[in-house]
Amino acid sequence: MSELRPYPKPSYPQRVKTAAHYLLPQLAVTRAAGWLADRRWGVLTTLAVKTFAACYKIDLAEAEKSRAGDYASFNEFFIRTLKPGARPIDANPDTLCLPADGRVSEAGAIENGRLIQAKGHSFTTLELLAGDETLAAQFSDGLFLTTYLSPRDYHRVHMPCAATLRRMVYVPGELYSVNPFLARHIPNLFARNERLICVFDTAFGSMVQILVGATVTASISTTWAGIINPPRSKSVLQWLYPAEGEGAVRLAKGQEMGAFRLGSTVINLFPQNSIRLNGSLAAGAPVRMGEALGVRADAG
Repeated sequence: MSELRPYPKPSYPQRVKTAAHYLLPQLAVTRAAGWLADRRWGVLTTLAVKTFAACYKIDLAEAEKSRAGDYASFNEFFIRTLKPGARPIDANPDTLCLPADGRVSEAGAIENGRLIQAKGHSFTTLELLAGDETLAAQFSDGLFLTTYLSPRDYHRVHMPCAATLRRMVYVPGELYSVNPFLARHIPNLFARNERLICVFDTAFGSMVQILVGATVTASISTTWAGIINPPRSKSVLQWLYPAEGEGAVRLAKGQEMGAFRLGSTVINLFPQNSIRLNGSLAAGAPVRMGEALGVRADAG
């Protein structure tokens, strides 16, 4: 029998750091960051891009615009596109591919509607999905993957598999940072933050891909609707999409579906018995868009 022990008591500096995030004027800071990132300041912008790339060891050689001076604004640099072939998509038709560059925050089974946020913390699919009981029930014993995108990562988000968009839901909320430290210390972090819920039909059933906002994440955009925020609604907004005909949104495996202007998190939900997760997706593992997320459960 393993040793029983309580949740680790945070140190005084950790308590101060956590408290500071509760007190931070999140929206004001985020708006200011977005305004600054959109400025076109010529040489100053180039210097900012060079400094940021050097500090975070960003490989500009893989970007379509490989020189710091090619970017008119910091936001343009942050949502930079990559050269063709920079992120090969797993060609196996039974394989789902990872939606983003980053690190695994957590991954695994959803147990009785609860998924892990970090060691010692969990939250429910019902909370994450803005109280939609019908949708949450589809994933109550399924699988999930949470991918954290740090400031150094490529910030466009892609499709794990071919899918048809059926719903998009904007949920207003807090703008806490989603870094690993705060994921361990702020309860219900992902279910409290602003987020965009995208519900897809796939060959194996429903799939949800959620783009979670954060401090200084100035905006979230999709390829079919453009920039979703700002402006930031104070109420939940919902868009419905047809499965066929005019207005249908179909996306291929590996196709871009959205982007963050500054860092954040992507959460994927899969129904029970629909897929098998890649066994290497442990918390903290580095991931790259296009690599194997898992395989369809009915694959040989």
